[in-house]
Amino acid sequence: MTAPPQDPYQVSAVTRYLRELLQGNRHLSDIWIEGEVSNLSKPSSGHIYFTLKDRNAALRCVFFRNRNMGQHDRVEGGASLIVHGSISLYEQRGELSFQVDFVQPAGTGALAAEFERRRAAFEAEGVFAEQRKRPLPRFPRRIGVVTSPTGAVIRDITTVLARRWPMATLLLSPSPVQGDGAASAVAEAIQLLARDHHPDVIIVARGGGAAEDLWAFNEDPVVRAIYASPVPVVSAIGHETDVTLADLVADVRAPTPSAAAEIVAPDRAEIARAVTALRARGEVHVTRGLAAARETLDGGVGALIAALPDVAERRQQVVERATSAVRSVELSVARTRERTAQVAGRLTALSPAATLQRGYAIVERDAQDGGGIVTRAGDLSPGDRVTLQLRDGRKAARIEANGGSA
Repeated sequence: MTAPPQDPYQVSAVTRYLRELLQGNRHLSDIWIEGEVSNLSKPSSGHIYFTLKDRNAALRCVFFRNRNMGQHDRVEGGASLIVHGSISLYEQRGELSFQVDFVQPAGTGALAAEFERRRAAFEAEGVFAEQRKRPLPRFPRRIGVVTSPTGAVIRDITTVLARRWPMATLLLSPSPVQGDGAASAVAEAIQLLARDHHPDVIIVARGGGAAEDLWAFNEDPVVRAIYASPVPVVSAIGHETDVTLADLVADVRAPTPSAAAEIVAPDRAEIARAVTALRARGEVHVTRGLAAARETLDGGVGALIAALPDVAERRQQVVERATSAVRSVELSVARTRERTAQVAGRLTALSPAATLQRGYAIVERDAQDGGGIVTRAGDLSPGDRVTLQLRDGRKAARIEANGGSA
């Protein structure tokens, strides 16, 4: 029994299905194809259209402007190329095309071509920019290492660190360094070190090998992990002639794992010599400084002594001036005393007491008669009471008409 016929599909539904089917096939969405360029067209839009062919087949290709920058001159008619991109379907025409994103000359080799494609993509992002790379710490205390836990690499690094800078702690984050899953494992080891152990610097190392053996260090997870590391990363992948994308993104690239250890770890013997030389220079500087200061001080003291006055001479001058001042004061006092005695003598001669001593008397009116000194006889009347002040005392008296006294 045959199945009943189904309703027909719309053309757009079929072409959309085919496009999605092609885009979802990983074998067709990330591939390299080799062939010769023909039917080349470079319109003013900046896109490049061409056919890639070999002896038996041809494939239409489009290299859009946003993808072909820096590669425009590589696509020329008759050139043999290997091109990277994905198969797609142009629905409006129902035509297959190969959307190119990178080209290399034929004969480059698949790994070399893929390396260049990835390098160009990361470089366009700024992942390899020199201005983002950081200096290494001068005296690291914790040194992280991502490598295989067995083999010569970790032994070489350990030996160098123990000889040059044994004060540092080595933190090994073990990881496979080749084979399936190696790229993800290396990336996780870097992230684990930075997150949980806080090293001052990280070494990512692997011994030499073929390009296929080193390929994990060209993978996106490793490049992204090194780029995102919060501390500087030193790469030491393969031999000096081997270059990986991990080397390009790392803050510093070392030619070998042993060289990486020497780069991150200062030489303690060299540091000790430098400290000794610095101490010696410091002592010389201090000695010279003290000598100069002493010389300056001695010169200042000598100048001060020379500037000081003759104290003995000044003392003699002070004594002579003080003696002279005392003499002047004494003479002035004597003269003042003499003048005072003369004035006192004159005042004594003129005083009432002196007058009484010579036999005179002072007559005072009695208080009930008004009181006061009597200086004229006409001021008294018979019967007035008076007091006589004599040399040796006072006597009461009364005025009589005949001039007698009571």
